[in-house]
Amino acid sequence: MVRNVLGSVVALVGAAAAVQSPFHSWYDGRLGRDYRVQDLFGGITGASSSVIASILLPFLFAALMTLVGVILRSRWVVALAGLIVLGFTALWMVRQGQAAGSLTVGGEDSGLGWGVAQALAGGVLLLLGALVMSGLRRGPRRRDAVEPYPVPPDDRPDTWPPTQEPGPAAMTSPGPEPEADPYTGPGRHRTSPADEDTAAYPVQDGDTHPGRDDDGERDRYHPPHP
Repeated sequence: MVRNVLGSVVALVGAAAAVQSPFHSWYDGRLGRDYRVQDLFGGITGASSSVIASILLPFLFAALMTLVGVILRSRWVVALAGLIVLGFTALWMVRQGQAAGSLTVGGEDSGLGWGVAQALAGGVLLLLGALVMSGLRRGPRRRDAVEPYPVPPDDRPDTWPPTQEPGPAAMTSPGPEPEADPYTGPGRHRTSPADEDTAAYPVQDGDTHPGRDDDGERDRYHPPHP
């Protein structure tokens, strides 16, 4: 956060310096706003230019890119703005050197003026601001990521996270388990051969055998006698 703020301030200062540079002397007392943009590609001439069509135009575009880069916290956009400023300034120096035969550094009204130095300084500040900026982070920091539950130790493999209390290694049903039916007496539905010994004996009319109850079923407590 601090790096983004500091880098943004440096970049904005560089953009302001680049935009202000055409209003100063560039060569032999001639202001930078008097150089046409097309002269940078076709050769320097003595023709004057309007402010909006002068070398100020690419610098305004670079300043706009700087604002977008600062808002989006994009260091690459700010760096591209710095390259535009340095590129057009270097291109002007090449064309001016071709027109004058050579470039000289003199006083206020001879040779390279303060406007060129200011434009170069503005481009360097833009690159420096892009270098200082940390940019926009696309994902959470590694130290802020949620750590998974630690693996239980070998001596307590059934420890249940995150309370680290002993317990089952897998979730079980909270309800009671069904119990088997303990009743195996008469009348129980036979589902296996083991139930044949509890089946009811056939009952005849008037049979009052002591081993049977009133319903004619076998009495489990008084087995029949031969």
